[in-house]
Amino acid sequence: MPRPFRSALPFLTLALLAGLMGRAAASATSSVPIRDMSLNGITAYTLVVPAGWHATGVLEPGNGVGKCGSFPVGVWRATSPDGLSLVEAMPTLSWVYGTGPIVTNTKQTGCLSLHGAMSAQNLLRFVANTLSAHYVSDDPIPAANAKAQQQLRDADAKTAASWAAERIQQPKRTVQLAQANVISANGSFAMKGRLWVQMSCTQTYFPGMKSILRGMADQAPSNVTQCDANVVYYSAPTAQYASVIREWSASGMGANYNPAWQNAYVQNTIRVTAATQQRNFEQTMALQQHMHQQFLQQMQHTTDVSMANANAAMNARSAAASDWVDFALDQQTVVDPSTGQMGKVSNQAVTAWTNGSGQIFASKNPLSNPNGLVPGTWTQQPFSHGNGTPK
Repeated sequence: MPRPFRSALPFLTLALLAGLMGRAAASATSSVPIRDMSLNGITAYTLVVPAGWHATGVLEPGNGVGKCGSFPVGVWRATSPDGLSLVEAMPTLSWVYGTGPIVTNTKQTGCLSLHGAMSAQNLLRFVANTLSAHYVSDDPIPAANAKAQQQLRDADAKTAASWAAERIQQPKRTVQLAQANVISANGSFAMKGRLWVQMSCTQTYFPGMKSILRGMADQAPSNVTQCDANVVYYSAPTAQYASVIREWSASGMGANYNPAWQNAYVQNTIRVTAATQQRNFEQTMALQQHMHQQFLQQMQHTTDVSMANANAAMNARSAAASDWVDFALDQQTVVDPSTGQMGKVSNQAVTAWTNGSGQIFASKNPLSNPNGLVPGTWTQQPFSHGNGTPK
């Protein structure tokens, strides 16, 4: 079966992605490259379709912080020579729900109007309705589901120790695969169809934060679940449906991602993040310099003993003030202990890594790990006070 492309960056593991994509293309096929024009036209993935079919596709870019669906996703459609049969991978359907200020105070766009859990099978009923297709029956795929569940358990087991070492609650991830049989009409043609979905959800607990500034309220804990669903729709005249499904069931049909594109995407993300970090760093340093000048003027009129006491108090205020600066600029501070270099990353990040060469890798996904994806040896670092001191 063809599967919708999704970045091998966090949420799907490389193992799970490979298992869903297939390995070798069938005979009598044609290939269409789908390019990432933001990266000099590099092929993001190759769409393999039966010979004679017409195919088009685009790389839908990641929407970024504050929007549903942060990573690039492939959207494509293939039609038979007579134009009656089609197979298409739809845009990712995403939604967020949960409790706490992170859910209630974060304005997200591009999300479905769903405010709770939904089974993959029920999601297909929702999709069928939007396609004006009649939902005929569930079409269980227990073997594929069992394989996906085992791969997810294996992936989570590999990271459990690191979460425990950091004393952070490991996010709860789930994956569901579902199929459904549908029927519809295309003019005078009676159509038979199949809907396939992979639905992945991550539930993350944020413990909240006790305020360090007078007058600022504590931040309550949040429990946030992000769900993404990738849907593939097959439709053909009733008499041709079985042959179309058989043709598209060959190994390697559909979208096959390009590992070189994945590496280029990661590197570009690092470059963009670094530029933002530098700008924020310069702003913070200017503010700290201004505070330092005020400190020197105050100290000129004190005794040596008063100066020592005031210096200790200033250090504490500096940490609080720098935290306030980070809060105001929607950023966090990361220090590379091997070099002492301090950098700034987005406040949306939940993990940060350094490589001892002045680079910082930050991600909103707690399972992100640049080792093996980005050149160099990366070490995860805790977030510091805005002035670089440990929390």
